[in-house]
Amino acid sequence: MRLAIAQMEPMLLDLDENLSRLKELLHQAEDNRVDVLVLPELCNSGYVFESLEEARSAAEEIPLGRFSDLLISWSNHERLVVAGICESTPQRLYNSAAVFSQGEHIATYRKIHLFLNEKDWFKPGTEEPPVVEFKGARFGVMVCFDWAFPEIARVLTLKGAQVILHPANLVLPYCQDAMITRSVENSVFTATANRTGTERGVEFSGNSQITNTNGKILATLDRGRTGIAFVDIQPQDADNKMITVRNHIIDDRRPELYTRLVKSG
Repeated sequence: MRLAIAQMEPMLLDLDENLSRLKELLHQAEDNRVDVLVLPELCNSGYVFESLEEARSAAEEIPLGRFSDLLISWSNHERLVVAGICESTPQRLYNSAAVFSQGEHIATYRKIHLFLNEKDWFKPGTEEPPVVEFKGARFGVMVCFDWAFPEIARVLTLKGAQVILHPANLVLPYCQDAMITRSVENSVFTATANRTGTERGVEFSGNSQITNTNGKILATLDRGRTGIAFVDIQPQDADNKMITVRNHIIDDRRPELYTRLVKSG
């Protein structure tokens, strides 16, 4: 199965330009026969809003908007794509990851852990992240700052995810390294699609990456580069949770001693 990450530089609030840039990435993925594609967080809108009105002006309903429509069409040829979308609903806005497969919208994950000023524009999601099936493999979804909460990747692993798809707009210098750890501690593949460029003084770190179940980086994109990178994987490799001949990364857990993790405060 060919897994790809796309790195782009969205233009803040310029929906037409972002749609054009998205089309170019989708063409690259199609030309390279990609099966599963991950796009960055908020790739339809840009990131550094200055008001709720700005965020609303760039948002779309999922799956009724222009970006959703394009991604549905692209996925219609035996493909799966996940994209970070600034999502509007009648009540509020969400920082969401929408999943499209084989011409259908199959899931939306609304980001649970909001970073910095995202708290001014978005409401946090209230449901755990999804795992979707595609061509016999299982894909979990998380968004950007979820990397800082290992519970998210573990929940996805316990739900059966073999590959974690991770749209992101990373700015802190160690986020990509944390995803290596998420791979190792769960024995899963991860695919982090980050954005690049500078927006209203905020610099994004690029360095999108795909890691294997041992934390090895299989594909990456340099900090300032736009485009795609891909690798062929066997998602079923993630079903082997043995670290040593006597240690299983899931079965060796002691959940009865972890109850503090689910206590507030």
